[in-house]
Amino acid sequence: MNDARSSVTIRVWGDFACFTRPEMKVERVSYPIMTPSAARGILEAIFWEPQMYYLIDSIAVVKKGRWFSFRRNEVKKTISIPEVQKWMRGTKEVSYIEAGGGATDAAQRNMLALADVDYLITAEVRLTKRADLSRCNEHKYFEKIRRCASRGKCHHRPAFGCREFAADFEWVEDPSTFALENWDSEDLGLMLYDVFDPSLRAGATDENRHVRPQAVFFHAKIHNAVMDCHPDRVPLVRPKNLEMDSCS
Repeated sequence: MNDARSSVTIRVWGDFACFTRPEMKVERVSYPIMTPSAARGILEAIFWEPQMYYLIDSIAVVKKGRWFSFRRNEVKKTISIPEVQKWMRGTKEVSYIEAGGGATDAAQRNMLALADVDYLITAEVRLTKRADLSRCNEHKYFEKIRRCASRGKCHHRPAFGCREFAADFEWVEDPSTFALENWDSEDLGLMLYDVFDPSLRAGATDENRHVRPQAVFFHAKIHNAVMDCHPDRVPLVRPKNLEMDSCS
């Protein structure tokens, strides 16, 4: 049972969303529901500090959305910090990223995405090893998150998978007041859980601040329009244990 003082629920909705399947190498194809990784990213966009982290508990579907496809320009080129420093010093001519139709630094790709989605994200607020227990606790961060979300404040604008797919959000006091989508049950198969192993996030310290990317997966299932995401209840699969036939 989750401690109500450290469990937060945020409603997020938007016009478009794309939670890209990692096995698609060229074209973007979305999962049919938000991934725990995308949910964590949205919560961290609203509020985050190094002394705490989010553990996604569940994702409830208020609106499943509908599939749609279109073509978009994606950037192939990146700009390095040393290159920008040369521009600032005037030792190298500025070279912009154009990313327009027909530009050499862009590529047109198809995208299969979702439109008109609405979710309830429930997550636990937990402390990392960087937290000073004499002045930090889960309830303190719960109140900070509640104030930010209730006032519509965020560190940066949350997004549904791609930055141009902005997500609106609001604080939820009672998730039971929402009518969920008519989505009885469905086995979604293997899904990306997070690009960072949640078991490593709790171990962040002042000496070891950065958690290295390490993708983990899980077997996603929908039951009564809710996807259970808590790692205590759904086994996580690490890449070294992932067999090739699991993706078939």
